[in-house]
Amino acid sequence: MMFEPKRLHPVAAVINTIRQIKGIIVPFAAFLFLGTRAGWDVFYYVAAGVGILIAFVTGILSWLRFTYSVEGNELRLEYGVLIRKKRYIPLERIQSVDRTEGILQRPFGLVQIKIETAGGGAATEDPEAVLSAITKRDASLLEEAIAAGNGKQARDQAVNELRRNNRPIYSMPISRLFLMATTSGGAGVVISAVLAFIFQFEEIIPYKKVFKGFENLVSNGVVFISILIFITLLAAWLLAIAGMMVKYGNYTVEKTEEELVISRGLLEKRRITIPLKRIQAVQISQNPVRELLGYAAVHVDSAGGAALDKDSARIMLLPLVKLEEIEAVLGGHLRNYHFNAHFTPVPRRSLWRYMFRSLIFTLPPAAFTAWFFQPWGNLAVLVPAAAALWAYARFKAAGWEIKREQLSFRKRMLGKTIILMQKNKIQSIDIRESYFQRKKQLARIDAYIKSGTGISGGGVQDAESADAIAIYNWLSSSAKECS
Repeated sequence: MMFEPKRLHPVAAVINTIRQIKGIIVPFAAFLFLGTRAGWDVFYYVAAGVGILIAFVTGILSWLRFTYSVEGNELRLEYGVLIRKKRYIPLERIQSVDRTEGILQRPFGLVQIKIETAGGGAATEDPEAVLSAITKRDASLLEEAIAAGNGKQARDQAVNELRRNNRPIYSMPISRLFLMATTSGGAGVVISAVLAFIFQFEEIIPYKKVFKGFENLVSNGVVFISILIFITLLAAWLLAIAGMMVKYGNYTVEKTEEELVISRGLLEKRRITIPLKRIQAVQISQNPVRELLGYAAVHVDSAGGAALDKDSARIMLLPLVKLEEIEAVLGGHLRNYHFNAHFTPVPRRSLWRYMFRSLIFTLPPAAFTAWFFQPWGNLAVLVPAAAALWAYARFKAAGWEIKREQLSFRKRMLGKTIILMQKNKIQSIDIRESYFQRKKQLARIDAYIKSGTGISGGGVQDAESADAIAIYNWLSSSAKECS
């Protein structure tokens, strides 16, 4: 399938202009503040206006100069305002085509197309190609052309058939979406972002006077301040919940012969395609709240994609699912993976090492505080006590399992993580023994897989040395068979 060069929809000019303005928004704000201080108001306003005008003209020109076409089994892009550039992408190299319906695209029935290639984008943060505003019809034609070029017509037929029958393998009801949002821990991120933004203006806002007035207010109204802090935290929590529900609303996962297709979003609709052959590992994670409720999130590590692009490396597959439901949801589709692992725990004698690593950093400061700051300093002993409980929880969680062609590790930092890796996807295994571990016949073992343009993996600390050797021999056996 071929089609002549086309321009993007005119909305792309608006998107380009907004991107240009985002680059000058900070200097523009500086112009405003400095202008009022230095008396150069007219100069700074004119400079800011010229910057906006340049961004507007550049946005229109970049839209006019951008064309795309499919010709000779290649996706051809031509762009550039001052310097004309051409990029030819062989269709057989294209691994995934992701759709996004942003706030600017949706009112006009448009989508954004992001194209990832095999090994593309390794040196940059960007995908191989982005078409910021095209009609849904043109997007479908482009997808059909790409499918025809890399021999994936059957895949697209399966996608269309699946959508006609409306049979996603996973969908998240509103009740579970709300539970996911309330247990995500996003409020802390919102508060940190707000504080980081505020303190960018420390040279403009008189923080010393503000804090001094705040101290006077605290001294005269402790109850009022407590209520104010509570309201602030509650507002941040509610804002985080709203953001998560907007981002992950209408979440569904569909399965075709060769891909998993994720659709999500209320305001910005997004579709993410995960080729099954690029899946390197499956990760199951539980934060403490979700672990208490029996829920988990499932991610997959994908090979290739753009550097630093989260959606190209570790992709959230199931945002919230009961732990015992994972096998039923994914077992028939990721057929090489076994989700009900029975882990071999680390030996009992490794417990003291987990305790030592936690207490060495908490016990001396707590003892110092308790000794010199009586009587309230005695509360510092709660810190090493909590560290000891955390160390014991890490010890209890640590484990490994080999089941046919799958290696699984389980570990805990604050939450619990399980990583499942297929033997043929493992890039390397690292076994380390310190002097003290060797005396106890213990070892640390880590396995690594390709994730995005880098590596990822999992491991277990203070396992039996014999177990570490068994895992190494299990992986080495496949290497010998291949040779």
